[in-house]
Amino acid sequence: MMNEPLYVAAAKIYPRAVHGWFAAWRWALVWATQLVFYGGAWLTWNERQAILFDIAHRKFFIFGLVFWPQDVIYLTVLLVISALSLFLFTAVAGRLWCGYACPQTVYTEIFLWIERRIEGDRNRRIRLDRADWGAKKLGLKVAKHGVWIALALWTGFTFVGYFTPIRELGGSVLHLAAGPWETFWILFYGFATYGNAGWMREQVCKYMCPYARFQSAMFDRDTLIITYDGERGEPRGARAKGPTREGFGDCVDCGICVQVCPTGIDIRAGLQYECIGCAACIDGCDQVMDKMGTARGLIRYSTQTALEQKFSVRQIWRRAFRPRILVYSAVLWGIIFAAGVALTLRVPLKVDIIRDRAAIAREVEGGLIENVYRIQVMNTQEAPRRFELSVEGLPSLMLVGDRTLELAGASSRLVPVKLRVRPGQVAAGKHPIAFIVRAADDAQVAVREKSIFIVR
Repeated sequence: MMNEPLYVAAAKIYPRAVHGWFAAWRWALVWATQLVFYGGAWLTWNERQAILFDIAHRKFFIFGLVFWPQDVIYLTVLLVISALSLFLFTAVAGRLWCGYACPQTVYTEIFLWIERRIEGDRNRRIRLDRADWGAKKLGLKVAKHGVWIALALWTGFTFVGYFTPIRELGGSVLHLAAGPWETFWILFYGFATYGNAGWMREQVCKYMCPYARFQSAMFDRDTLIITYDGERGEPRGARAKGPTREGFGDCVDCGICVQVCPTGIDIRAGLQYECIGCAACIDGCDQVMDKMGTARGLIRYSTQTALEQKFSVRQIWRRAFRPRILVYSAVLWGIIFAAGVALTLRVPLKVDIIRDRAAIAREVEGGLIENVYRIQVMNTQEAPRRFELSVEGLPSLMLVGDRTLELAGASSRLVPVKLRVRPGQVAAGKHPIAFIVRAADDAQVAVREKSIFIVR
């Protein structure tokens, strides 16, 4: 009986550089996402950082909007929109997110570009790794990893800069005075970026990412996927340039589609869960077809139904708008519209009523029955405002104390409030009441919160 190892180390993949329409789109999204990520933390708005998730003070700033923990519903809506968008894009055209906008793909592209600039193209990198260690090899490896680490640390610094004001964070880092949590997350996020994009690469997509495992639930036979036209390409084999095939199909078995694949699969074997939909194989194959004087599209975006029934492009797109896609689209745009309306109509004032449980109901001077409350008033606008407080619900209900309060912009205040009623005018038990907090300069900015008044 032969002894087989329990674990076989994966062979290192050396993706070949490719140019083409899909590569251009991929790099356009690399630039777009990284300009947003690295640049967004440095934008200012109303003399503060434009995008800041200030967890310490429980305030989240996104340009002119200020969100509080009570606005968690908007986070829920954002997650629902993201999930539905993923379902929609996947049902239409497979793993578009993975191939073009996923951070793993984006940073792997960036790290690979750095690697190519320092170590050379695919063949040179293979020869370098197989060569014995020497001054040249050591110098190239140190240079590559030095740039990788610098970029990873800057990525970690930028990430933390969305939670701690980035200019303050920069000063703290320069003076080696960053707090323990800031230091930890800069190093942790930097290490994760360096490890995932520099070392693990396709292993993350193949073995760690759960999306590859359940994507098939969102596919159907009319989903656009990257396909190899076997009827046109087979039998494959080397041949001379020109229209003469001499018994061979269009595929010349050059292996370019495998060499450019970031996960190292052969798309000619059919759809595989490791395929991230980056379309690098399409660009690579099209370049070979151009050189061979053959029509492009041996590897292309198509559907299983289209390949079997030889659909035209128009027929493919006509079937793309099937009931499943229309339902996803309608639900998604409905939620986006509702969220937009809710944000537009959002009252820039929040009120929480907290009863004082230490003194549920008590008798005070004059025999009056008193209940004590604490009212948390939050001014969600960044301009200071004066608010007026009133109460309703019982005929003899009176509010004792100051009825107005001043609040700075994007701030909150906890106000103790005493309510009293005359004895004999209200029966014993619980009685519904309502607090009204209204801006003094705008009657439309008002909140009505329910509570109860207890009489014993």
